[in-house]
Amino acid sequence: MNYPKKVTIGDITVRDGFQHEEIFIPTQAKLWTLEQLVLAGFKHIEVSNFGNPKGMPQFSDADELFKGIRNSKKVKHLLDDVSLTAITIRERAVERAIQAKLDGYGPDRILFMVSTSESHHRKNSGLSLDEYWKMCEKWIPKAQAAGIKVNGTVSTIWGCPIEGPTEMDKAIEFAQRWMDIGANDVEHADHDGSASPDRVYRYYSMLLDHFQNPDKHIVHFHSTRGWGLANVLAALQAGMTNYEASMGGLGGQPANFVSGVPVSGTGAYYYKDPNLAGLVSTEDLVVMMDEMNIETNLDIDKVLEIGNMTERIVGRRLRSETIKSGRIPKNLSGR
Repeated sequence: MNYPKKVTIGDITVRDGFQHEEIFIPTQAKLWTLEQLVLAGFKHIEVSNFGNPKGMPQFSDADELFKGIRNSKKVKHLLDDVSLTAITIRERAVERAIQAKLDGYGPDRILFMVSTSESHHRKNSGLSLDEYWKMCEKWIPKAQAAGIKVNGTVSTIWGCPIEGPTEMDKAIEFAQRWMDIGANDVEHADHDGSASPDRVYRYYSMLLDHFQNPDKHIVHFHSTRGWGLANVLAALQAGMTNYEASMGGLGGQPANFVSGVPVSGTGAYYYKDPNLAGLVSTEDLVVMMDEMNIETNLDIDKVLEIGNMTERIVGRRLRSETIKSGRIPKNLSGR
Protein backbone atom coordinates (compact mmCIF):
# COMPACT_ATOMS: atom_id res chain seq x y z
CA MET A 1 0.00 0.00 0.00
CA ASN A 2 1.23 3.49 -0.83
CA TYR A 3 0.38 5.32 2.39
CA PRO A 4 1.38 8.96 2.88
CA LYS A 5 4.88 9.38 4.35
CA LYS A 6 3.67 11.96 6.85
CA VAL A 7 0.38 13.27 8.20
CA THR A 8 -0.90 16.19 10.26
CA ILE A 9 -3.00 15.35 13.32
CA GLY A 10 -5.09 18.02 15.00
CA ASP A 11 -6.34 17.48 18.53
CA ILE A 12 -9.85 18.63 19.43
CA THR A 13 -10.19 17.26 22.97
CA VAL A 14 -10.83 20.55 24.74
CA ARG A 15 -13.66 21.56 22.43
CA ASP A 16 -15.22 18.53 20.75
CA GLY A 17 -14.15 16.10 23.46
CA PHE A 18 -15.14 17.96 26.61
CA GLN A 19 -18.38 19.35 25.14
CA HIS A 20 -20.02 15.95 25.55
CA GLU A 21 -19.18 15.69 29.25
CA GLU A 22 -22.04 16.04 31.72
CA ILE A 23 -19.78 17.51 34.40
CA PHE A 24 -18.21 20.96 33.85
CA ILE A 25 -14.50 20.49 33.21
CA PRO A 26 -12.58 23.09 35.28
CA THR A 27 -11.04 25.87 33.22
CA GLN A 28 -7.60 25.18 34.67
CA ALA A 29 -7.86 21.55 33.57
CA LYS A 30 -8.76 22.66 30.05
CA LEU A 31 -5.86 25.12 30.03
CA TRP A 32 -3.46 22.43 31.27
CA THR A 33 -4.62 20.16 28.45
CA LEU A 34 -4.12 22.89 25.84
CA GLU A 35 -0.62 23.63 27.11
CA GLN A 36 0.36 19.97 27.09
CA LEU A 37 -0.98 19.49 23.57
CA VAL A 38 1.19 22.37 22.35
CA LEU A 39 4.22 20.92 24.15
CA ALA A 40 3.53 17.52 22.54
CA GLY A 41 3.85 19.15 19.13
CA PHE A 42 0.26 19.59 17.96
CA LYS A 43 -0.04 22.47 15.49
CA HIS A 44 -3.83 22.43 15.13
CA ILE A 45 -5.92 22.58 18.32
CA GLU A 46 -9.58 23.38 18.95
CA VAL A 47 -9.98 25.54 22.05
CA SER A 48 -13.67 26.34 22.50
CA ASN A 49 -17.00 27.37 20.99
CA PHE A 50 -18.09 31.02 20.91
CA GLY A 51 -21.75 30.05 20.71
CA ASN A 52 -24.25 31.00 23.42
CA PRO A 53 -22.99 29.44 26.70
CA LYS A 54 -26.51 29.42 28.15
CA GLY A 55 -27.30 26.29 26.17
CA MET A 56 -23.71 24.99 26.20
CA PRO A 57 -22.24 25.86 29.62
CA GLN A 58 -19.10 23.80 28.96
CA PHE A 59 -18.07 26.78 26.79
CA SER A 60 -18.81 29.52 29.31
CA ASP A 61 -15.05 29.97 29.77
CA ALA A 62 -14.21 30.45 26.06
CA ASP A 63 -12.72 33.94 26.46
CA GLU A 64 -10.85 32.95 29.61
CA LEU A 65 -9.35 29.92 27.85
CA PHE A 66 -8.12 31.89 24.86
CA LYS A 67 -6.62 34.53 27.14
CA GLY A 68 -5.06 31.83 29.29
CA ILE A 69 -3.33 29.99 26.45
CA ARG A 70 -2.19 33.22 24.78
CA ASN A 71 -0.56 34.36 28.04
CA SER A 72 0.78 30.99 29.15
CA LYS A 73 4.44 31.19 30.15
CA LYS A 74 4.77 27.49 29.25
CA VAL A 75 3.79 27.77 25.58
CA LYS A 76 3.41 31.42 24.57
CA HIS A 77 6.72 31.30 22.71
CA LEU A 78 5.48 28.33 20.64
CA LEU A 79 2.12 29.68 19.48
CA ASP A 80 3.35 31.36 16.30
CA ASP A 81 3.44 27.87 14.78
CA VAL A 82 0.11 26.74 16.25
CA SER A 83 -3.40 27.33 14.89
CA LEU A 84 -6.01 27.78 17.65
CA THR A 85 -9.60 27.25 16.50
CA ALA A 86 -12.99 28.36 17.83
CA ILE A 87 -16.34 27.05 16.64
CA THR A 88 -18.65 29.80 15.36
CA ILE A 89 -21.84 28.31 13.98
CA ARG A 90 -23.85 31.55 13.91
CA GLU A 91 -23.33 35.31 13.45
CA ARG A 92 -23.04 36.31 17.11
CA ALA A 93 -20.30 33.74 17.63
CA VAL A 94 -18.34 35.12 14.67
CA GLU A 95 -18.71 38.63 16.09
CA ARG A 96 -17.30 37.42 19.41
CA ALA A 97 -14.37 35.74 17.67
CA ILE A 98 -13.54 38.84 15.63
CA GLN A 99 -13.72 41.09 18.68
CA ALA A 100 -11.50 38.71 20.64
CA LYS A 101 -9.00 38.75 17.79
CA LEU A 102 -9.03 42.54 17.69
CA ASP A 103 -8.50 42.55 21.46
CA GLY A 104 -5.38 40.46 21.02
CA TYR A 105 -6.36 37.00 22.26
CA GLY A 106 -8.83 35.59 19.75
CA PRO A 107 -8.65 32.51 17.54
CA ASP A 108 -6.43 32.00 14.52
CA ARG A 109 -9.21 30.06 12.83
CA ILE A 110 -12.97 29.68 13.10
CA LEU A 111 -15.28 26.93 11.94
CA PHE A 112 -18.62 27.05 10.13
CA MET A 113 -20.62 23.89 9.52
CA VAL A 114 -23.14 22.66 6.97
CA SER A 115 -24.84 19.28 6.69
CA THR A 116 -25.82 17.76 3.37
CA SER A 117 -29.04 16.76 5.14
CA GLU A 118 -31.38 19.76 5.35
CA SER A 119 -33.09 18.57 8.53
CA HIS A 120 -29.79 17.87 10.33
CA HIS A 121 -28.44 21.23 9.24
CA ARG A 122 -31.49 23.10 10.49
CA LYS A 123 -31.31 21.24 13.82
CA ASN A 124 -27.67 22.29 14.28
CA SER A 125 -27.85 25.87 13.03
CA GLY A 126 -31.48 26.97 13.16
CA LEU A 127 -31.25 28.08 9.51
CA SER A 128 -32.02 26.54 6.16
CA LEU A 129 -29.05 25.64 4.00
CA ASP A 130 -29.73 28.58 1.65
CA GLU A 131 -29.86 31.00 4.58
CA TYR A 132 -26.68 29.56 6.04
CA TRP A 133 -24.66 29.79 2.83
CA LYS A 134 -25.66 33.44 2.52
CA MET A 135 -24.61 34.08 6.11
CA CYS A 136 -21.20 32.50 5.48
CA GLU A 137 -20.67 34.48 2.28
CA LYS A 138 -21.15 37.63 4.38
CA TRP A 139 -18.98 36.68 7.36
CA ILE A 140 -16.03 34.84 5.81
CA PRO A 141 -14.53 38.05 4.35
CA LYS A 142 -15.12 39.89 7.65
CA ALA A 143 -13.30 37.19 9.63
CA GLN A 144 -10.41 37.07 7.18
CA ALA A 145 -10.11 40.86 7.25
CA ALA A 146 -9.55 40.54 11.01
CA GLY A 147 -6.76 38.02 10.43
CA ILE A 148 -8.79 34.86 11.09
CA LYS A 149 -8.72 31.84 8.79
CA VAL A 150 -12.00 30.05 8.10
CA ASN A 151 -12.82 26.37 7.99
CA GLY A 152 -15.95 25.10 6.31
CA THR A 153 -17.14 21.73 7.57
CA VAL A 154 -19.34 19.30 5.65
CA SER A 155 -21.33 16.82 7.73
CA THR A 156 -23.74 13.90 7.16
CA ILE A 157 -21.55 12.73 4.27
CA TRP A 158 -22.17 9.03 4.94
CA GLY A 159 -25.60 9.24 6.55
CA CYS A 160 -27.92 11.37 8.65
CA PRO A 161 -29.17 10.34 12.12
CA ILE A 162 -32.49 12.02 11.27
CA GLU A 163 -33.10 11.27 7.58
CA GLY A 164 -30.97 8.16 7.04
CA PRO A 165 -28.87 7.55 3.89
CA THR A 166 -27.33 10.53 2.07
CA GLU A 167 -25.64 11.07 -1.30
CA MET A 168 -21.84 11.39 -1.13
CA ASP A 169 -21.74 13.38 -4.37
CA LYS A 170 -23.56 16.20 -2.60
CA ALA A 171 -20.73 16.50 -0.06
CA ILE A 172 -18.18 16.98 -2.87
CA GLU A 173 -20.37 19.79 -4.22
CA PHE A 174 -20.54 21.38 -0.75
CA ALA A 175 -16.76 21.15 -0.35
CA GLN A 176 -16.31 22.95 -3.65
CA ARG A 177 -18.80 25.59 -2.59
CA TRP A 178 -16.79 26.23 0.59
CA MET A 179 -13.68 26.81 -1.48
CA ASP A 180 -15.59 28.99 -3.94
CA ILE A 181 -16.78 31.35 -1.18
CA GLY A 182 -13.33 31.69 0.34
CA ALA A 183 -12.87 29.03 3.04
CA ASN A 184 -9.22 28.32 3.82
CA ASP A 185 -9.80 24.60 4.39
CA VAL A 186 -12.61 22.07 4.54
CA GLU A 187 -13.37 19.41 7.15
CA HIS A 188 -15.16 16.27 5.98
CA ALA A 189 -16.97 14.86 8.99
CA ASP A 190 -18.65 11.67 10.05
CA HIS A 191 -20.37 13.15 13.10
CA ASP A 192 -22.37 10.11 14.20
CA GLY A 193 -20.31 7.09 13.18
CA SER A 194 -22.27 6.28 10.03
CA ALA A 195 -19.23 5.80 7.78
CA SER A 196 -17.96 2.33 6.88
CA PRO A 197 -14.42 1.82 5.52
CA ASP A 198 -15.48 0.92 1.97
CA ARG A 199 -17.53 4.09 1.60
CA VAL A 200 -14.81 6.16 3.30
CA TYR A 201 -12.31 5.00 0.68
CA ARG A 202 -14.78 5.69 -2.09
CA TYR A 203 -15.60 9.18 -0.83
CA TYR A 204 -12.04 10.36 -0.29
CA SER A 205 -11.02 8.88 -3.64
CA MET A 206 -13.81 10.94 -5.22
CA LEU A 207 -12.64 13.99 -3.27
CA LEU A 208 -9.05 13.68 -4.48
CA ASP A 209 -10.20 13.05 -8.03
CA HIS A 210 -12.02 16.38 -7.75
CA PHE A 211 -9.45 18.49 -5.86
CA GLN A 212 -6.23 16.59 -6.70
CA ASN A 213 -4.46 17.82 -3.53
CA PRO A 214 -5.40 16.72 0.04
CA ASP A 215 -3.63 19.60 1.82
CA LYS A 216 -6.73 21.73 2.47
CA HIS A 217 -9.00 18.84 3.43
CA ILE A 218 -9.39 17.36 6.92
CA VAL A 219 -10.65 13.92 7.95
CA HIS A 220 -12.94 13.77 11.01
CA PHE A 221 -14.36 10.45 12.22
CA HIS A 222 -16.44 9.43 15.19
CA SER A 223 -16.05 5.88 16.43
CA THR A 224 -19.58 5.33 17.69
CA ARG A 225 -19.68 1.83 16.24
CA GLY A 226 -15.98 1.07 16.72
CA TRP A 227 -14.90 1.65 13.12
CA GLY A 228 -12.88 4.81 13.65
CA LEU A 229 -9.36 3.52 13.03
CA ALA A 230 -10.56 1.25 10.23
CA ASN A 231 -11.95 4.37 8.58
CA VAL A 232 -8.65 6.19 9.13
CA LEU A 233 -6.87 3.35 7.35
CA ALA A 234 -9.31 3.63 4.45
CA ALA A 235 -8.71 7.39 4.26
CA LEU A 236 -4.93 6.81 4.29
CA GLN A 237 -5.31 4.37 1.43
CA ALA A 238 -7.18 7.03 -0.51
CA GLY A 239 -4.30 9.47 0.13
CA MET A 240 -5.62 11.79 2.85
CA THR A 241 -3.02 13.49 5.05
CA ASN A 242 -4.91 15.65 7.62
CA TYR A 243 -6.77 14.09 10.57
CA GLU A 244 -8.53 15.12 13.78
CA ALA A 245 -8.93 13.14 16.99
CA SER A 246 -9.49 13.54 20.74
CA MET A 247 -7.85 12.11 23.83
CA GLY A 248 -9.47 8.86 24.89
CA GLY A 249 -11.93 9.17 22.01
CA LEU A 250 -13.94 11.75 23.97
CA GLY A 251 -16.62 13.70 22.14
CA GLY A 252 -20.11 13.99 20.76
CA GLN A 253 -22.78 16.66 20.69
CA PRO A 254 -22.83 19.30 23.44
CA ALA A 255 -24.36 17.66 26.50
CA ASN A 256 -27.94 18.49 27.46
CA PHE A 257 -27.15 18.00 31.15
CA VAL A 258 -24.11 19.67 32.77
CA SER A 259 -23.12 19.51 36.45
CA GLY A 260 -26.59 18.59 37.63
CA VAL A 261 -28.45 21.13 35.50
CA PRO A 262 -30.56 20.28 32.43
CA VAL A 263 -29.60 22.55 29.49
CA SER A 264 -30.62 22.73 25.86
CA GLY A 265 -27.32 21.47 24.39
CA THR A 266 -28.29 19.98 21.06
CA GLY A 267 -31.47 18.47 22.44
CA ALA A 268 -32.04 14.73 22.62
CA TYR A 269 -28.97 12.60 21.98
CA TYR A 270 -28.75 10.66 18.74
CA TYR A 271 -27.32 7.77 20.75
CA LYS A 272 -29.16 5.24 22.87
CA ASP A 273 -26.27 5.50 25.33
CA PRO A 274 -24.36 8.81 25.33
CA ASN A 275 -21.29 7.01 26.73
CA LEU A 276 -20.95 5.20 23.40
CA ALA A 277 -20.40 8.47 21.53
CA GLY A 278 -16.92 9.61 20.73
CA LEU A 279 -14.20 10.34 18.21
CA VAL A 280 -11.12 8.44 17.13
CA SER A 281 -8.66 8.28 20.03
CA THR A 282 -5.68 10.61 19.54
CA GLU A 283 -3.39 8.25 21.45
CA ASP A 284 -4.31 5.16 19.42
CA LEU A 285 -4.18 7.09 16.14
CA VAL A 286 -0.70 8.48 16.85
CA VAL A 287 0.71 5.10 17.92
CA MET A 288 -0.82 3.41 14.86
CA MET A 289 0.77 5.99 12.56
CA ASP A 290 4.11 5.46 14.27
CA GLU A 291 3.92 1.70 13.78
CA MET A 292 3.14 2.28 10.10
CA ASN A 293 6.23 4.51 9.80
CA ILE A 294 4.07 7.53 9.01
CA GLU A 295 5.58 10.70 10.46
CA THR A 296 3.38 12.82 12.76
CA ASN A 297 6.05 15.12 14.26
CA LEU A 298 4.50 14.49 17.68
CA ASP A 299 6.07 13.43 20.98
CA ILE A 300 4.31 10.08 21.24
CA ASP A 301 5.26 9.35 24.84
CA LYS A 302 3.92 12.74 25.88
CA VAL A 303 0.69 12.07 23.98
CA LEU A 304 0.24 8.90 26.05
CA GLU A 305 0.93 10.86 29.25
CA ILE A 306 -1.75 13.40 28.31
CA GLY A 307 -4.16 10.55 27.59
CA ASN A 308 -3.63 9.06 31.02
CA MET A 309 -4.16 12.43 32.69
CA THR A 310 -7.31 13.06 30.62
CA GLU A 311 -8.85 9.99 32.23
CA ARG A 312 -8.16 11.51 35.65
CA ILE A 313 -9.65 14.84 34.54
CA VAL A 314 -12.95 13.29 33.46
CA GLY A 315 -12.89 10.68 36.21
CA ARG A 316 -13.34 7.45 34.29
CA ARG A 317 -11.73 4.94 31.93
CA LEU A 318 -11.85 6.15 28.34
CA ARG A 319 -11.59 4.40 24.99
CA SER A 320 -7.85 4.50 24.31
CA GLU A 321 -6.12 1.12 24.31
CA THR A 322 -2.56 2.38 23.93
CA ILE A 323 -2.44 4.46 27.13
CA LYS A 324 -2.60 1.14 28.99
CA SER A 325 -0.86 -1.24 26.57
CA GLY A 326 1.79 1.30 25.56
CA ARG A 327 3.88 1.58 22.42
CA ILE A 328 5.35 -1.47 20.72
CA PRO A 329 9.07 -1.67 21.53
CA LYS A 330 11.34 -0.70 18.62
CA ASN A 331 14.34 -2.70 19.83
CA LEU A 332 14.95 -6.05 21.47
CA SER A 333 15.22 -5.81 25.25
CA GLY A 334 18.16 -8.20 25.48
CA ARG A 335 16.47 -10.18 28.25
